[in-house]
Amino acid sequence: MSDTHAESVAYVRDTMLPESPPPAAETGVAKWMKQNLFATIPNSVLTVAAILVIYFLLAATLPWILNGIWNATSIRECREILDGATGGCFAVLSDRWNQLLFGFKYPSELYWRPALAFLLLFAAAAPVMFFKYLPSKLLLFTAIYPFLAFWLIWGGSILPPLILLIGFAAAYVAFKTMERKGFGIGVLSGLGVLIVAIILAGLFSESNVLALEAVASRDMGGFMLNMILGTVCVSLSIPIGIALALGRQSDMPIIKWICVVFIEFIRGVPLITLLFVANVVLAYFLPPGTTFDLIIRVIIMITAFASAYIAEVIRGGLAALPRGQYEAGDSLGLDYAQAMRLIILPQALKISIPGIVNVAVGLFKDTTLVSVISMFDLVGMIRGPILASTDWNGVYWELFGFAALLFFVVCYGVSQYSQWLERELNTDHR
Repeated sequence: MSDTHAESVAYVRDTMLPESPPPAAETGVAKWMKQNLFATIPNSVLTVAAILVIYFLLAATLPWILNGIWNATSIRECREILDGATGGCFAVLSDRWNQLLFGFKYPSELYWRPALAFLLLFAAAAPVMFFKYLPSKLLLFTAIYPFLAFWLIWGGSILPPLILLIGFAAAYVAFKTMERKGFGIGVLSGLGVLIVAIILAGLFSESNVLALEAVASRDMGGFMLNMILGTVCVSLSIPIGIALALGRQSDMPIIKWICVVFIEFIRGVPLITLLFVANVVLAYFLPPGTTFDLIIRVIIMITAFASAYIAEVIRGGLAALPRGQYEAGDSLGLDYAQAMRLIILPQALKISIPGIVNVAVGLFKDTTLVSVISMFDLVGMIRGPILASTDWNGVYWELFGFAALLFFVVCYGVSQYSQWLERELNTDHR
């Protein structure tokens, strides 16, 4: 049949033609734009509107940024240089960068100490953040870092932070030793050792052993103060929030209602009210002549505020676990502490990561509220000493834009890390 058909036609091609390239509209950038920007008429209208908005924003801001003045001693000199042209007066950043970062009282010759503590923060956080890729031995430096950073930033003798470091290690050993007799006995033993270490550290606070020049807490300021409050309060609020969440689910009525009252009271009070309590009211409850560091009072209040919110986020994670997970711990013969540490909390914390990060980012931004109680953080420095000076009075966009940039970099970095961590831990849904 095939031979008959071949003889009945004039020509039969026995080789394949080379493949033709696709149409220009169906490949490369044109195809991407057609699919993503101009797929339908409404999409095309929205794309054009968005391009127009971006164009007008760039047309308004780029000349202001590109024509900015970086070398001037006052806003009047900036205006003279610009001579009516559009441009920002960024000279305020180059003139007052030290006050924006470190406050106006921190000794300039000691800037290397908080800067070194800030760099070491990355080395200390890396073993915790990238625990799957770094050796666990590096966690030893993470444990040492809080005491090292305190010594670098505040100065004074190395003995108090060293005694506290040894005290925390001894408290952990006491907890693990006494835990065999009961989890509560282990906790009380660890707290007892820790209290003794705090008393000893206070007794050696005036020592001169390896002493750095001391800097008072009232001299802290600028973005450094925001970083101190954000880092310390987030680090403390997560374990306290876990304890509150577990306490709220406890079968012991007194523990449960203490946690419930604490969480509901803190969540019902604005943070700014707690800051005023830390600044003014708390002193009335202390013995006469007692000096309680303002930064410590603020850290206590912000930590309590964030702990209440984190406790509710973690309680949501605990409630999301099926009953079978709790029963699995019971079937393996684990006690309450072992079941929580090995089975329940790892899963609940993984579920709670987005909520915890959301609270942490909000907490870091809320550290700017300390400016209302006369603490000169980054926003307090801008609103106070810098804008009050005759040289830079009237420079708003440059200063607050710089503050927004610093906070955006930190918050965006935390957000990106949390998304990466969620992907790393998302092992049960692959």
